[in-house]
Amino acid sequence: MTRTLISSGSKFEAEIGYSRAVVDGDMCWVSGTTGFNYAAQTISERVEDQAEQTLKNIDAALQKAGFAMADIVRVNYILPAAGDFEACWPVLRKYFGDIRPASTMIVAELIDSRMKIEIEVTAKKR
Repeated sequence: MTRTLISSGSKFEAEIGYSRAVVDGDMCWVSGTTGFNYAAQTISERVEDQAEQTLKNIDAALQKAGFAMADIVRVNYILPAAGDFEACWPVLRKYFGDIRPASTMIVAELIDSRMKIEIEVTAKKR
């Protein structure tokens, strides 16, 4: 099996030394992804908007890797403020309500104070 590295084009991937996603066989691991809109170079102040954009960014990476959101089996949520998580639930339900992957929510400071949520996923092709 060939290992494939997927890039989003973010300057941080080259500067830090990581890939947006790594595909190995029928598995895909998507790095922690935030709510930056890379086309507009903006990030919303609202956590629910960031959650939506984050999942759009993850979907784009998965599609580039030949996977779909329905292939997600594991999701990790990282938020600096635990109290923000509930505001994200409608967005998370929209994307994960039918596939219901295993998940964990972690409270930790993120690298940029504008970031209110970071999400990483693992997908396995059906």
